[in-house]
Order: sequence, then C-alpha cells, then structure tokens
Amino acid sequence: MFRTIFWFTYFWLYKLYSLILLAKVNRLIKNGKDRQAEQLVHEIAKKWARSLIKHTGSTVEVYGLENIPAGNVLFVSNHQGNFDIPLLIGYIDKPKGFIAKIELKKIPIISTWMRKINCVFIDRSNLRESMKAIIESVKLLKQGKSMVLFPEGTRSKSNKLGSFKPGGIKSAVKAQVPIVPVTINGSYRILEHNKFFIKPARIKIVISEPIYVNKLTKEERDNLPNRLREIIAANLDHRY
Repeated sequence: MFRTIFWFTYFWLYKLYSLILLAKVNRLIKNGKDRQAEQLVHEIAKKWARSLIKHTGSTVEVYGLENIPAGNVLFVSNHQGNFDIPLLIGYIDKPKGFIAKIELKKIPIISTWMRKINCVFIDRSNLRESMKAIIESVKLLKQGKSMVLFPEGTRSKSNKLGSFKPGGIKSAVKAQVPIVPVTINGSYRILEHNKFFIKPARIKIVISEPIYVNKLTKEERDNLPNRLREIIAANLDHRY
C-alpha cells in the first residue's frame, strides 16, 4: 500500500513539475530551435519514464538493442500493462511516438507531452477516425519519426498474447520503414496482476532483428501480422 501511495504521489507531483519543463520546450520552439526542443523532449521523457519504473521497485533487463537500425523505424510490441509505454520510452534510447488509444488524449498534461513526442491517438471504435490515425502515423514515419504500435489494440493484463490487428502495421509498409519487433515480459505484474496495487516486478524486454518491408514480396507483406506475432510470441518468457 505504501509503495502505491508513494508512486502516485510522485507521479502527480512530477506531472505538475513538468509544466515548468514544458514551458522551456515551448520557448525553444517559439525561437525556432525545433531540433533542440525535440532533443529536450526526448531527454525529459526518458528521465521521467525511467523514474516511474524505478519507483515501482522493478528491475529491467533489455536484450537486443544492437538490432535497432539507424534511422526511423516502427516498433511493434505486445501490450501487457499500463507500464509498457514508460518501459519503451525509458529503456529504448530512440525518440519515438506511440499509436495510442484515444482515452489517453483526455489525461491533462500527459496528453500534451504525448503530442510533443509525436503520438497519434486512435479511436478503434470508429473506422473513419482509425483510418485518419493510420494516415497520420504514415505521415510521421515519412517525416523521419519513429513510432510504436501495440497491434493487440488493448492490454492483455497477462503473459498471454492476443490477436494482431493489421491496420497499424500497414503504416510501416506504406512509409517503407523497417519494423522492429519487441517482446515485453512481466510488465503486467507491476499493476494489473495486483488488483491495481503497485508491486516490484522483473521485466525482460527482447528486441528482435528488424524486418525491412521494402525487401518483402507482396505475399510476405500480406502475412506480416502473423509473422510479427510469431516472432513476439517466440520471445515470451512465461517465467515472468
């Protein structure tokens, strides 16, 4: 109980403090220093994300960082729990936005920072809005931004792997950027496994070799969701 209270207190206090940092970012943008602003946003987001994980008492092991190519990519990851976003921001050192559920757009301050890191909000209950989000993610990928997609569409809250929705994966095909499969093990044990009390967990992140979509045949592109699911499933460790 104490850890949960401490974590949420820290979360809200840092969120308020981040308004000062946000003002600094906005000043850089106003002065035309967009690149410096982007770098500062990345550094702030990474530091905050790591601190959120640290204060859960969890340990994180990351394997396969050498598999991330230079340049922008689409990370495709399984989605076990609410801590997956800070895990990927904090422990994969490449600026990245997320194709995130529309509900996150309603959270004050957090949604502002998500826009700063080039997140796209997707309403999966609305086909037209979903297509708009995919088009926006393609645009960002073509502009040289990296993105993260959770193709299950929702948290599994377990070490099980759901079916993959193909929509977001098509954005990498259209933008012709590499896809990097990521497997997260154990993140659901921080919160979802404990009736929403925060507890320490062992987390293992496995980054697989990239798939270069520009080298795939049409048949291989059509089979991408299945192939990505197989790669991620192969790295699921049920000890976590």
